[in-house]
Amino acid sequence: MANINVKAVIFDMDGVLIDSEPAWQTAEIAVLNRLGLKLTFEDVESTTGYRIDQVVDYWHQRFPWTNYNNAETASHIIAAVAEHIRLNGEPMAGVIDTLKDCRQKGLKVGLATSSPSLIIEAVLTKLGISEYFDAICSAEHLALGKPHPEVYLNCAKKLAVDAVNCLAIEDSFNGLIAARAANMQTIAIPAPQVAQQTKWIIGHHQISHLSAVAPILSAYLQENTKHTQ
Repeated sequence: MANINVKAVIFDMDGVLIDSEPAWQTAEIAVLNRLGLKLTFEDVESTTGYRIDQVVDYWHQRFPWTNYNNAETASHIIAAVAEHIRLNGEPMAGVIDTLKDCRQKGLKVGLATSSPSLIIEAVLTKLGISEYFDAICSAEHLALGKPHPEVYLNCAKKLAVDAVNCLAIEDSFNGLIAARAANMQTIAIPAPQVAQQTKWIIGHHQISHLSAVAPILSAYLQENTKHTQ
């Protein structure tokens, strides 16, 4: 275990706190294919972690369509995802216990997501977890979303914790790149269908579910104690 004094845990949202990635993918396929594209789930999986306007721009650059309106297309996708969350949103296994464990260990807790405020509000309300977060940051209005590290750096600043003392939890490769670029410790929880891909080696830890976070945090804190005695 690296000698890193972890003082805060920063969570990604989609795919980490809530199983919303399928909703995003379904909405993206439905809206974009109505515009004449022929995207598959494998296609849209490649943009997981991107901000939604970046997703729309990404596909327009590859398969241009007429009457391009990024904001309108993104809005249709966001509305579909928000509705799905309000009706069917479920927390990922271990979310509440992990958030409670962070609190019990005296760690600050942040949220750094590419999702817009409408989605953030829908998720936090549906899951009833707003109280656990000391800082909530979205890349919605930033010049660049993930894999750019700005949303993570902003969250660390809002938590008043140096980025090097933060541990980020991500399910997407683009998010993992962002957290690494912010010089944070990282835990990757990739979806089962992509978990065996070698690219995840760039994370400091790879786990299959949130319940495995607690022992990792304990190990960091024990290591911190050794070096302060």
